[in-house]
Amino acid sequence: MFSVSQPRRSSSYSSTTRSSSRFGNRIARTAAIFALGSGMTAAALMGTATASAAPVNCVSPPSANDIQVDRTASCGATSEGTGRATAGAADSGTAVSVNDGPGSTATFANGFGVALGASKNAGTAYAFALGGGIAHSWADAGQTTLAVAGWGSGATSEGRGVDCVGPLSLALNLSSGQFCVLGS
Repeated sequence: MFSVSQPRRSSSYSSTTRSSSRFGNRIARTAAIFALGSGMTAAALMGTATASAAPVNCVSPPSANDIQVDRTASCGATSEGTGRATAGAADSGTAVSVNDGPGSTATFANGFGVALGASKNAGTAYAFALGGGIAHSWADAGQTTLAVAGWGSGATSEGRGVDCVGPLSLALNLSSGQFCVLGS
């Protein structure tokens, strides 16, 4: 009725194959999550939500500290040095981008979302808060980070790690390979 099987012996070949298979799976998962986040971001930037306030866009440079408000949407962008900071908001969203040095930061928020992004020393940070999420992205020393959060969720991506809270969250640090999705 019951059978007992002998443990399978492991060879060095199967261990090497298993390690390379894990690496391949990790890369495939990271690429899939990045594609999902990119799709969510593209949908948000195309204006899939109905906005009650005109979209606002802040860019620095040319302005040293660009702050704009239109009814319920607000944004702010500031950049020191040769880098660039851009922020966009619509429909009660708030987006803030800060850059110091030769990096870049881009943020977008809509639907009561808050997107905060900062970069320094050639870092590249992206934060997108869609429909009520809170997204925070910080990049330093050449890192590239992405945080995307939807309604009722939060995402943080920075050099020390990534964190996702809620079902509509995605955080990715391309430099370290760390990522989380769906509150995991």
